[in-house]
Parts: sequence; C-alpha cells; structure tokens
Amino acid sequence: MSVKTKVCETCNTLSNIPLIGGLLKPKPRVALLRLSGVIADSGPGRSGISHHKYEKFIAQAFEEFDLKAVLLVINSPGGSPAQSALIGDQIRHLSKEKEVPVYAFVEDVAASGGYWLACAADEIYANETSIVGSIGVISASFGFKDLIEKHGVERRVHTSGKNKSFLDPFTEEKPADVKRLKDIQWQLHETFIGWVKERRGEKLKGKDAELFDGSFWTAKAAIDLGLIDGFSSARRFAKAKFGEDIKFVESGPEKKLVSSLLGSSMKSSLAEDAIEAIETKAVWGRYGL
Repeated sequence: MSVKTKVCETCNTLSNIPLIGGLLKPKPRVALLRLSGVIADSGPGRSGISHHKYEKFIAQAFEEFDLKAVLLVINSPGGSPAQSALIGDQIRHLSKEKEVPVYAFVEDVAASGGYWLACAADEIYANETSIVGSIGVISASFGFKDLIEKHGVERRVHTSGKNKSFLDPFTEEKPADVKRLKDIQWQLHETFIGWVKERRGEKLKGKDAELFDGSFWTAKAAIDLGLIDGFSSARRFAKAKFGEDIKFVESGPEKKLVSSLLGSSMKSSLAEDAIEAIETKAVWGRYGL
C-alpha cells in the first residue's frame, strides 16, 4: 500500500469525526461577483464597472478552494465596448484555464455592454421582469453652433491634421464625419454580434435582423429568442445545483466612502459626483430605470 493511499484512508476516517471532519472536508464553494453600474474606465473612487477596477477580483474569484462555479450578478445598462470585451475575455480565459463553469444572473438590466458581460457566462438567467438585449452601438452628442453664434462667441480651432476636429460640436456637422462614425460603429457592432453568436451559438432562435438591431426585451421575451436560458437568482440556482451546504464567497470593489469627499478636494469631488450622477441617470433612463 502506497503512502498516498494510507494518507487518503486516514483522511477519510478522520472526516467522519464531527469536529475534525468539518476541518478536513470544507464546504464546496461558489464565487459570487457583482457587476453593477455603467461600464466605463472612470477614475479612482468612481462607481461603475471597468476592467482595471475588477481585474483582481475576477482573478480572486477563480482562485477559491474547492470552487464549483463563478456566479456573475449583473445589473448594467452598458457602456464601453472595450471595457466590456476586456472583462469578458478575462472571465473566459480563467474559466477555461481553471475548468470552472460560469453562470450569469441578470437583475434589473443587462443591456448593450451589460449583455456583453452576461455572454461571458456559460448560461444566463434572469428575473422575469429583467431587461435584456440592446445588441448595438450608440454615440450621442450635442450641436452648439447656433448657440455660440447667438451669443457672439467665435470658435477658434487649430489642428495639424484635417480630421483632428472630428465631429466638433461647435461647427456644422460634416457628412464625411458622420460616415466615418457610422463605419466605426459598424465595426464595433459586428464584433459585438460575433461575440454573442460565439457564446450563445445554436441557442439563438431569432433572426439576425431582429436580434441585433439594438432592441431590448423583458426576460420573458428574451428567453424565446434564446438570449437567456431561464429564470432564477444566483443563490437559489447555486443551492439547487450544488446543494444547500454550498458556501458563497462574495468579492468586488468596496463602495466609495463618504469620508473620501472630505478635505480640500470636497468641492471638486461633489461636483464630479453630481456630473457622474446625471450621466449615469441618462444611461439607465434608456431602459425606464
């Protein structure tokens, strides 16, 4: 009998002793990672989702002992395609490397970049009232040309390249600029579509013209289109799949503390918070939230 076999038999015998057994046979674990907010590479202390902010937490989630799965709890109206792709790629890489399945659970909304993140999972679940989809690309801005003319403001711009003033909001919109923007959006949209098709595969049931025109649906409609796999919440799903004794290990960035607003930077921090709140509300508002 080998030494290894003897050690295993000893561990099995000791595991039947209540107190010692609890130490030798720890509960299986699932890592729970919450991805909530607008997706953007914002500065330190800002809310929302970025790869820089979440990179270490994603890595930590996959390092848990006796890990059965990683659960992504998603509540995001979208944002940066690049940040969405960076996070999604890291999750997929670690899932393959560690051979650990990933499941996504949508709360209020997983739209645009939020759905991009959800597609990093092997299966996607939602509440029946969740909003899902918006597989498209959007750019929005304002035109101030008439406003500055009305108030007698003269616009002066000097560039070393003819396209450096691309889509200048203080000048007349140029057809060539719009065409260029549309070309960029088309490329990003195609990448997004490719990602969804890669991850959802034959589960997708709708036609491309319906699925990828930027529309969004409630989860009850999304399941018929193959965009999600069913209705459930993270904890209920994990207990049903892995047993009632499963241990949840939550990870994610700490919420911004009020104390961070104190000191000489208080006024600027409050102003930045106000601007961020307005921008965030505008993005969430697209989905009635």
